[in-house]
Amino acid sequence: MELSPSAHIDTFCRDNLPPAELWPDLRFDLGGLSYPDRLNCAEALLDTIIAKFGPDRPCLRTPTETWTYGDLLRHTNQAARVLTEDFGLVPGNRVLLRGPNNPWLIASWFAVIKAGGVAVTTMALLRAGEIIALAGITRPSLAICDHRFAAELEAANLGIPAVLYGGDAGDDLVRPDLGHHRQAQGNHALPPRCAGHPGHLRPARAPGKPG
Repeated sequence: MELSPSAHIDTFCRDNLPPAELWPDLRFDLGGLSYPDRLNCAEALLDTIIAKFGPDRPCLRTPTETWTYGDLLRHTNQAARVLTEDFGLVPGNRVLLRGPNNPWLIASWFAVIKAGGVAVTTMALLRAGEIIALAGITRPSLAICDHRFAAELEAANLGIPAVLYGGDAGDDLVRPDLGHHRQAQGNHALPPRCAGHPGHLRPARAPGKPG
């Protein structure tokens, strides 16, 4: 089984796929499973939906605020520019995301995908040692963290830049004064967060559509 050529410059994910004989059977002969050779899922989930239905429908609700699809798109594009222009993120780089479920964590996830990166979304309650274990597997080049959960990330001392959001710092990601990359078929978007007790962390890696 042959994958289509990767659009990732950093090929870490594809280089670390399991042996082909351990892959599941990949079938794309069902209706709705025909995709173009180049697709950015963040663009498909946000830009395409907004083009069809408009930006003003509610998208994310919390007890204190509501973001429309347009709000999410604006903040996503803002964060994606920070990642690429200020931190030099290139397609295929992993970005560790740390924070509870809230709109800015979601915007950060979409921003990583739009920039061509691989989102490594972690549980907010992971301690420093567990963060180190996960980083050892995924080798992120950058971290995005809710400012309230920065202490354990700092204690992990991963040696990578960290962008905080939700605080009062001048370089906080939420500041408004702070393009998107198309993934190839077979490119990874994220190793999902691990559920349960994170003893020896094993992020799932599954190949995408074969070429």
